[in-house]
Formats: sequence, C-alpha cells, structure tokens
Amino acid sequence: MFNMKKKKDFLFDKSNYKYVIIGILFIIIGFLLMLGGGSKDPNIFSEEIYNFQRIRLAPAFILIGFGIQVYAILKSPKKQK
Repeated sequence: MFNMKKKKDFLFDKSNYKYVIIGILFIIIGFLLMLGGGSKDPNIFSEEIYNFQRIRLAPAFILIGFGIQVYAILKSPKKQK
C-alpha cells in the first residue's frame, strides 16, 4: 500500500519549458545586440548608437522573446489518454 508511486504533476508540459528557454535566449540575444556603440571619448558623439542593429533589430528580438514567453505560459499541455 505504501509502495505506490505518485506521478508528479508539473504546471507546464515539456514543450512549454522548451518555449520558455527559447524565449529567454531571444531576450538575451536582444540585449547583447544593444551593447556597444558608445564613444571612448565623452567629448565625441558616436552615431553608431543609432544604427539599425540597436534601434530596430535588438528591440525586435526582445519583443519576440517576450511574445514567446507569453505563448509558453498560455499554451495548454497535451491531454493524455
């Protein structure tokens, strides 16, 4: 009677956790793309801070990452028969 093993029920399915990890990677890549572009001399302004990578690409990666996170949370696990 005491030898019965209970199956642990997790809140999310394995695929949900996979999407969470993918979303986190997108967010990290987005923040890494925003790095740099500054000038070493504070008296000289660098236009590199306004390039495509930092203004368009990096925020897009971050928003896609957050979208994947929302999908991972809202995705319902598959029903087992």
